[in-house]
Amino acid sequence: MNERERLAVGALMTVLALVAPGFLLHEAPRFAGSLAGSVLGIAAASLFLLLLAYSLAKRIGWIRAGVARHASLRAVLVFHVYAGVVGAVLGVLHSGHRYHSPLGIGLVLAMLAVVLTGFVGRYILAQLGTDLRDQQVMLGVLRTRYDLLAAEASRARGEGVATILLQQNPGALLALMGGAGTPDAELRRLLGGMADLEHAIARREVLKRALSRWTTVHVAAALVMYPLLALHIWTSVYFGLRWLP
Repeated sequence: MNERERLAVGALMTVLALVAPGFLLHEAPRFAGSLAGSVLGIAAASLFLLLLAYSLAKRIGWIRAGVARHASLRAVLVFHVYAGVVGAVLGVLHSGHRYHSPLGIGLVLAMLAVVLTGFVGRYILAQLGTDLRDQQVMLGVLRTRYDLLAAEASRARGEGVATILLQQNPGALLALMGGAGTPDAELRRLLGGMADLEHAIARREVLKRALSRWTTVHVAAALVMYPLLALHIWTSVYFGLRWLP
């Protein structure tokens, strides 16, 4: 996941977030069945069908081997991400913001759930993992620095009471030190920095656990979306397309 990919997908998600609630301001009841609306719908359906390429390549060995001769699995994943977001934008535009049919409403909601959970798994959880690793590394650096300074302070003030306080209560050790010397002030800053980092790490771990089931929701939403998509296509063909003679 590079910076360009993150920015591009973020921009597309922003467009989707702006387009999806457009029914509050605009509604075109006859657009979905028009020629332009049908072209958008066919393009959206085609992209959503192509999404299955990554899912099949990831889970079925002979398909993965066939795909590997033409593109890497990561390249297929990148296409999977772009196709999902672009397909959702085209699907919402195809609807003309006319959300009156239970089938249409269910299809749009399932489509948005697929795209949103995919975005969470691909970008938000990945970024959370990177942030957690960086913060844990920084916390380790601060603890190492704190241990070195505390050991030096302990030696400077004698090994008796200071050693016991260092092992049992670092805050009490700082109170014993007192004064405004540089080592003491740095120890206080290190304690504050470590407390802040530990709090931030705990919050991110809670959020990561809450989002860790994104795959289950993503797959469940897809299992709902594809039958609804097939039913939507069938009803459109069965009842006729107005732009055909």
